Amino acid sequence: MKSSRSWTPVDLAAEFPPPVGAYSPAARTGNLVFVSGQVPKDPRTGEVVGTDVKEQTRQVLANAERVLNAAGATLEDVVSVTAYLASMVDWRDFDQTYREIMPPPYPTRTTLGADLRGFLVEVSMVAAVR
Repeated sequence: MKSSRSWTPVDLAAEFPPPVGAYSPAARTGNLVFVSGQVPKDPRTGEVVGTDVKEQTRQVLANAERVLNAAGATLEDVVSVTAYLASMVDWRDFDQTYREIMPPPYPTRTTLGADLRGFLVEVSMVAAVR
């Protein structure tokens, strides 16, 4: 059955297990890439990486970068970020780590408090591929 959707899912390399849920790691339509929420799990083992928000933010952004790369994009192509924190008390540490990794000028960003099922941070992104 042929899909009539105007977007295509982005698949990761075979060494990475597919998502557990009913979603694509990313979707691409035209020059836009929409990255699903990334959590601080090692993509090969599924183990949570990091015990604080700084460590988990590093892993989340590394996971997002891997998905972006699979779609032909980089962190420099990101135009919008939505970040979810289990505790808004961690905002400063999250922001500090985010600044160390994300290249300026920084994309738009919304940061929300959320129940993250045991994670401290989750991030989704939209990128515009050149």
